Amino acid sequence: MNDTIYALSSAPGRAGVAVIRVSGPVAKVCLSLLSGSDPAKPREAVLRLLRDARCAPIDRALVLWFPAPASFTGEDVVEFHVHGGRAVLARVLEVLAEVSSCRPAEPGEFTRRAVENGKLDLTQAEAVIDLIDAETEAQRIQALRQFGGSLSALYEDWRLRLVKALAWAEAEIDFSDEDLPADLSARTRRDLLGISQEIQKHISDSRRGEIVRDGVFLTVIGPPNAGKSSLINALARRDVAIVAETAGTTRDIIEVRLDLNGYAVIVADTAGLRETADIVESEGVRRALARAEDSDLTLLLLDSSVPDPFAGLPSGIAERASLTVWNKTDLPSIRPHDGLRLSLKTGEGFDQLLDAVGTKVAERLERLGEAPVLTRARHRHALEQARAALERALVATQPELFAEDLRMATRWIGRITGRVDVEELLDVVFRDFCIGK
Repeated sequence: MNDTIYALSSAPGRAGVAVIRVSGPVAKVCLSLLSGSDPAKPREAVLRLLRDARCAPIDRALVLWFPAPASFTGEDVVEFHVHGGRAVLARVLEVLAEVSSCRPAEPGEFTRRAVENGKLDLTQAEAVIDLIDAETEAQRIQALRQFGGSLSALYEDWRLRLVKALAWAEAEIDFSDEDLPADLSARTRRDLLGISQEIQKHISDSRRGEIVRDGVFLTVIGPPNAGKSSLINALARRDVAIVAETAGTTRDIIEVRLDLNGYAVIVADTAGLRETADIVESEGVRRALARAEDSDLTLLLLDSSVPDPFAGLPSGIAERASLTVWNKTDLPSIRPHDGLRLSLKTGEGFDQLLDAVGTKVAERLERLGEAPVLTRARHRHALEQARAALERALVATQPELFAEDLRMATRWIGRITGRVDVEELLDVVFRDFCIGK
């Protein structure tokens, strides 16, 4: 029998209200011990005076009772909504610690029990932490869709179709004397080809879901003294980078995380791009170019007041930039250039720059709402392995190899959601073929 676990489920620290959750076989005992009475109606909040084992009052709290299996974990669950003072929390947790078979929960253990008891699959469990960590509107929407089962439904559809195909393949091997449809193999391969194409389309998404979850990487590049560090400070609305007239002040990458139009954007300030004999600055330039190469978007910031704003820049870098912005347009010596105009000194053009960056981010993540998207490298790896197994199955010449590759594809899909059940094959075989009747 599982231990009963308990933990503070709301944020730690002083608060108006805090939630302590208890889950497991003796959750009802914990409720009766603290509240002095049996549970009220399921999922009905009641006001109770909580007391310790010596009947000393602790706090007046709202108590909710969730009998199994209609709870988050699938076990008996009780929640105590107490005042969020440290002394109150400490005393309630001390009382729970004295209950036999009751222990503090491990990190993520409530959600793990929900998975083990079939209340959530692995993708939904991952969505729980994504919802908790969501900092932007796009992250919240994506996590909520995943928690609602959008990914689960897609992967479960593929898995069930593969299970059925595998059942037919096993039947052809084990029951070759039975009267099976003549075109069974051709139909199965057509369906597998369709699944393979669907998986390929799903993973060919330019990492949109992962980028929403982790953030869009935007690197600001340009020659020294173009205003890159000033731009970073303006975007962050605080001084995160040193600004000086001395060229080469920035030598390493400085990052700031922003919420831009509902998307998480990680903006990086980099060393000024120029040829230099300084070993440290030269390493900074190398890192700047490497970061720009790996980024989702790059912003090339140039000084519109100098005669040759591209002097010292690597060949072709302007063509590869996502955005080109001309700074210092407040100076009298500026030259006309096509592109965005900006004065970080006066603020002119800053709002237009934000709009332009927001548009580029949205374009990078276009069609986000059209279908469920991959959100983790774990999903992508499993799908790539499943598709590789399907490709092998489609060219297999031996029935045994065909079935084995199908089995591998099914298992890889099942690993994403945690649904790997070999016994299902027997269910499908007997339901579809009525073998032995």
